[in-house]
Amino acid sequence: MRDRIVVGRGWTGRGGRPHAEAVALEQAGAAAHGATLYVTLEPCAHTSPRGPACADLVAAAGLARVIAGVADPDPRTAGAGLARLRGAGIAAECADDPAARASLSGYLARAERGRPHVTLKLATSLDGCIALASGESRWITGPAARAHAHRERARADAILVGGGTLRTDRPVLDVRLAGLEDRSPRRLVLTRGAAPAGWTALSDPAAIATLDDVQYLLIEGGSDAAAAFLAAGLVDRLLLYRAPVLIGGGLPALGDLGLASLADAKRGWRLADRRHFAPDTLEIFQRAR
Repeated sequence: MRDRIVVGRGWTGRGGRPHAEAVALEQAGAAAHGATLYVTLEPCAHTSPRGPACADLVAAAGLARVIAGVADPDPRTAGAGLARLRGAGIAAECADDPAARASLSGYLARAERGRPHVTLKLATSLDGCIALASGESRWITGPAARAHAHRERARADAILVGGGTLRTDRPVLDVRLAGLEDRSPRRLVLTRGAAPAGWTALSDPAAIATLDDVQYLLIEGGSDAAAAFLAAGLVDRLLLYRAPVLIGGGLPALGDLGLASLADAKRGWRLADRRHFAPDTLEIFQRAR
């Protein structure tokens, strides 16, 4: 931004290159000189066969100021990017902005916790059931809520269900939204057995740490699978879709969490958003860290 006018915008390309800074600087051209750069993540300080260090590109462009939303936990940068900019005479600072952290939640979970960012989706009746006692579950929620759930699928790198859900429902787990069909995520199943063709088996929740190519994981099916990830403390975000119906005696949304007393219940959740998809509601909870 220069003289309150946006002179260049950029976002990182699919697959990780080019980085957002390179795109924005190319678009700005000479107008970048003396301007302020706002970037969600600290400019990288390491070179790569796929491109130069963004800190060097920014310094060469003659920017006056850089505001980074989040410091990069990658040890190849980790403060070195901002330090290099300051060494070049640029006023560089980290805002540590919550919105920037949220936009990078998958990358940060992988870098800081060694695993993907995990979202658990539950679609229930008002009394917490995901199906009738017979197993019938189509459809508890209406078209608008289901469309939003497919949007969430399109944002995920991988989607997981339990072995029981796979055997009983045989879900396809694709994205059925016009224009986003090619964003269907990789399919995972939580099972100690073998996975069918087109699926990857994980023997336990901790195995998500081995999914190096996955930053965003969506858990969609099975009360036991949901309970297993919750009990392991591996759920970062909870999507709770609720339909205005009562089932009574149906299948519960969660299996046993192994609590010995109510005092053991984990209360570290905060309501981040609430939406209405008539006739259903959605509550989005974030795990407090």
